[in-house]
Amino acid sequence: MTIICGIDPGLSGALVFIEGSFVDVSDMPTHALVRGGKNKREIDAHMLAAVLNDARPGHAFIEQVGAMPGQGVSGVFAFGKSYGTIIGVLAALGVPMTFVNPRVWKKTLSVPAAKDGARARASQLLPAAAHWWPLVKHDGRAEAALIALWGLRSLETIAAGKAA
Repeated sequence: MTIICGIDPGLSGALVFIEGSFVDVSDMPTHALVRGGKNKREIDAHMLAAVLNDARPGHAFIEQVGAMPGQGVSGVFAFGKSYGTIIGVLAALGVPMTFVNPRVWKKTLSVPAAKDGARARASQLLPAAAHWWPLVKHDGRAEAALIALWGLRSLETIAAGKAA
């Protein structure tokens, strides 16, 4: 069975690995740095590679995101750097990737627009894994889980189409 990885790419995001009914979660690995006298965080590429290498996913599904209206230039740059780090690490490890627009996976999985919508829906669809996202700050975990579930279902649909 192939391990599927769902990724919410933000600094507060997560990686969720699904294999059959087993779900494992890793918060996005970050490290602190000081830039311009300010404490910042960025993705720890080495730890990200270690997490992915240990899990050995057969396919990764990444939320396809872009700049938010009103987001500053430095914020857009920092997010782009994080997004690129994730893609680069996956590519270096040879993990196939699919990018999915949040509107697509949220609509397909009927995720409510409410603030806790992702956590609530993830708990409904993956009840045995609900202990991974008990707090509001764990919404990235729930979103990554839903992205992984969307990816798993997409691959199953493709496989069923080829078998028919």
